[in-house]
Amino acid sequence: MQTITHLILVILLVPVIGWAQAPETDALAKAEVTKLGFITGRWEGKGWMYGQDRVRREFDQVEDIKFKLDSTAILIEGKGSSDGKNVHNAMAIITFNKSDNNYSFYSYLSTGQKGEFKGELIGEEFYWYPAENMRYIISINGKGQWYEKGEINMGTSWFQFFEMTLDKVGD
Repeated sequence: MQTITHLILVILLVPVIGWAQAPETDALAKAEVTKLGFITGRWEGKGWMYGQDRVRREFDQVEDIKFKLDSTAILIEGKGSSDGKNVHNAMAIITFNKSDNNYSFYSYLSTGQKGEFKGELIGEEFYWYPAENMRYIISINGKGQWYEKGEINMGTSWFQFFEMTLDKVGD
């Protein structure tokens, strides 16, 4: 009877053990995501953007950015305010997409909007594309500040509608 009980336990547990998470970190994903280490930390500063009404509005911004999952993902939390009111509240996750050999940028807004967008590292600038004719470019300027601009393709040229410059205030 004991032998049958042990046999039944082995039959039931072997598939579960086979489905257990492998202990090794994805080396390629970690290598590619750590290339974006220049954006990690706590950043604070100011920015501006044009609204749909074509009025330029300024805002204060805070970005908290951390490696997660043994550096195979980056978590971004951003909050912007203007005149004491929240104007931006978002979270994003960046991972490496092996099949397309680029980055996946998952964006979530407090409004309920969300999306998965292509990202790529070109030189020392991270680009992400929320639409075919729109791009955001993140880099570190000569003063060690986060510099980000948003542009929309107007057919023959790119029009800048967004800019943000942030100082690193913590890890």
